[in-house]
Amino acid sequence: MSRTPPHPTREQIELPLVLDCLSDPIRLAIVYQLAQQERVSSELCCGDFNGLAGKSNLAYHFAKLRECGLMLTRVAGTNRFMRLRREDLEARFPGLLDAVLKSAAKDAERLQLLPACDVVEAG
Repeated sequence: MSRTPPHPTREQIELPLVLDCLSDPIRLAIVYQLAQQERVSSELCCGDFNGLAGKSNLAYHFAKLRECGLMLTRVAGTNRFMRLRREDLEARFPGLLDAVLKSAAKDAERLQLLPACDVVEAG
């Protein structure tokens, strides 16, 4: 039995679902943090987002991001590691993710997003 959660294929990623998912401030913050982390490591684990919301609330948002195709989740033991599906999103909707992230960066304080220096774990 596979513990890997289901993900849509590249062709199944739909623009209305992606945009709807990104309209939620917590999900936008998760995507923003994943994008900021890409410079250091391609993945973050669930605990890296504890400052955004409670565990059950985050689990809901992670599932929504995975189901719409924004995020890939990898299970390793008891940990879940997440990363953006940048290549798939770029192939389906060229420039969309970068435009969203650029806009989010401009509004980071208002959206209560963590600056890049706070996203990367120490050590």
